[in-house]
Amino acid sequence: MSNGGGAASSTTHLLDFLEEPIPGVGTYDDFHTIDWVREKCKDRERHRKINSKKKESAWEFTKSLYDAWSGWLVVTLTGLASGALAGLIDIAADWMNDLKEGVCLSAMWFNHEQCCWTSNETTFAERDKCPQWKSWAELILGQAEGPGSYIMNYFMYIYWALSFAFLAVCLVKVFAPYACGSGIPEIKTILSGFIIRGYLGKWTLMIKTITLVLAVASGLSLGKEGPLVHVACCCGNIFSYLFPKYSKNEAKKREVLSAASAAGVSVAFGAPIGGVLFSLEEVSYYFPLKTLWRSFFAALVAAFVLRSINPFGNSRLVLFYVEYHTPWYLFELIPFILLGVFGGLWGAFFIRANIAWCRRRKSTRFGKYPVLEVILVAAITAVVAFPNPYTRQNTSELIKELFTDCGPLESSQLCKYRSQMNGSTAFTDNPNQPAGPGVYSAMWQLCLALIFKIIMTIFTFGLKVPSGLFIPSMAIGAIAGRIVGIAMEQLAYYHHDWFLFKEWCEVGADCITPGLYAMVGAAACLGGVTRMTVSLVVIVFELTGGLEYIVPLMAAVMTSKWVGDAFGREGIYEAHIRLNGYPFLDAKEEFTHTTLARDVMRPRSSDPPLAVLTQDDLTVEELQGIINETSYNGFPVIVSKESQRLVGFALRRDITIAIENARRKQEGIMFNSRVYFTQHAPTLPADSPRPLKLRSILDMSPFTVTDHTPMEIVVDIFRKLGLRQCLVTHNGNVLGIITKKNILEHLEELKQQTKPLSDGI
Repeated sequence: MSNGGGAASSTTHLLDFLEEPIPGVGTYDDFHTIDWVREKCKDRERHRKINSKKKESAWEFTKSLYDAWSGWLVVTLTGLASGALAGLIDIAADWMNDLKEGVCLSAMWFNHEQCCWTSNETTFAERDKCPQWKSWAELILGQAEGPGSYIMNYFMYIYWALSFAFLAVCLVKVFAPYACGSGIPEIKTILSGFIIRGYLGKWTLMIKTITLVLAVASGLSLGKEGPLVHVACCCGNIFSYLFPKYSKNEAKKREVLSAASAAGVSVAFGAPIGGVLFSLEEVSYYFPLKTLWRSFFAALVAAFVLRSINPFGNSRLVLFYVEYHTPWYLFELIPFILLGVFGGLWGAFFIRANIAWCRRRKSTRFGKYPVLEVILVAAITAVVAFPNPYTRQNTSELIKELFTDCGPLESSQLCKYRSQMNGSTAFTDNPNQPAGPGVYSAMWQLCLALIFKIIMTIFTFGLKVPSGLFIPSMAIGAIAGRIVGIAMEQLAYYHHDWFLFKEWCEVGADCITPGLYAMVGAAACLGGVTRMTVSLVVIVFELTGGLEYIVPLMAAVMTSKWVGDAFGREGIYEAHIRLNGYPFLDAKEEFTHTTLARDVMRPRSSDPPLAVLTQDDLTVEELQGIINETSYNGFPVIVSKESQRLVGFALRRDITIAIENARRKQEGIMFNSRVYFTQHAPTLPADSPRPLKLRSILDMSPFTVTDHTPMEIVVDIFRKLGLRQCLVTHNGNVLGIITKKNILEHLEELKQQTKPLSDGI
């Protein structure tokens, strides 16, 4: 008996090159899904190997320690880099934002606030005016007041806004197209196991950091908080390549990316705990307990670095720190819940309008000119924003002003209340008085700002520049909340004898805190858009320090989610994932239909038969022919054409790499060489060329379901195990295959079928 090659020695000394790991086998192509089960098995095998060797020598023991600590080391580096970059972005964005209005002559690198810190000529009422800071009208025309100076400042504001926007979109288009947008939809998809090469690379990191500063400074209706999550994940991805434990295992790498997303939110809002919960609730697909601890540590390190840099100059980690001195009362839950309803309605409207606009952008010629679109939106934003002080200022500063309670240190128009003293009318910052003309003027301006922000945010999110949604959504909610808060405050002042106020609001007492309403409104609107709950409440109370007001926040956020879910269960990130066609199985979606596995599997009755490989009677030429004629990512391996019994599953990429590697390293492999997936080579004629053994690339335990398995269970298996594909069998014989793409197509078909029914009801 001979197994080929003509010599008996070739049987005993057959070069089975596949017993050694083949470079490239087990890796993935771009825009493909990873096999979570295989990756976890690889990691367990690597861990067993290290543990078995660690007692052999001191060097092996040191290597095992390094392996154990590499996880903590990579999240530490990620936290350090995320905190440093966030601090840099905050400082640069503040400086460039103020550059639109003027420049500091004493020190060019100071923003407006820093420029006037050292001045002895500022007054309490006009603390932002000092000789060192010059507006562009003062520098160019030599005058600070008058129509000429207003027009010059208006022109320079538009000029700088357009310059920043143009530079941002050009850098993104030329150097890193993946640097645009928020990044959170793609990161959710990547964490679910999808491969997008270059999305978390060094070029994307560098360009996103630079263009994020430019985009925020341009005055567009966007924030830097969402993109900071993308920046942190880029850092995590780059540092993971320093450690083989993570660079060679896609599932382990996603544990680092989960921790990085927590660090991103930690530095975006100064909310480390909120960052961990955000990673758990919103972006992560696989979140073991070990990842929870590492996420917590990464968020801690990132927050510590940001606090050390002190970008806001107030020795605090957060920008919106507030101190309210009045407790909230039970009756106020009614307006808080109404703000929640507004947030849910705004969220549902925004998601539908923004997705409709983005779909139109993709399907029309307008989408082919991203630079022109950004310039157009930036021009409209700048022209409309400048006359209104609440839209002209930085959105973060606007939110801070709306959150802040009126007191003796506030010079805002929102705090200009009337004071009746000895028959004469004066103005005071005490909110226990009737509103003065300044408050009414501010209310009108806020109403206009609300309309402006709602319209511009719809058209801005999705532009080819880095654009976050957290801050614009919070600004819309904060404006609405402050308007409701002032209305409630005046109602309590003029009608303190109503039964609603009589019990708890005495005449002249400080009963209502408008800033609290702004905070609740901001949380409600952000919750309506993203459908976050627990993490959002924690982020907001960490962001403001308002732990006492956690119940109003919870009530508003939960209401906004319920109202938003009534119009559609998708948040904005899930909607964009679906729009872009990413293979993402949302764990929040319920499968309620009664279809079976055989209804979804491929091939369908009208399709060609299933492409399969036999275990020991294919030649290399026949195998390559099957690969070239089909585009499938893998093939079931069966016993023979007569017996369709399943042996295992082989991936297309692994087969191709294995054949190329065999031809390069092994002599005697020819087109008519027999390929076998069994443990022992088949019996061959004496003059046959050397056979090729591919058993080591065969998955001997692929997931299978019977043709009568309910799709509800199949979908659950795909979600919980992160499968790429599942084979469908009947009495052990292979009938077909179900991939993640098939499931997503099936869910979309069912959704389209139920839509006309729900529309008609």
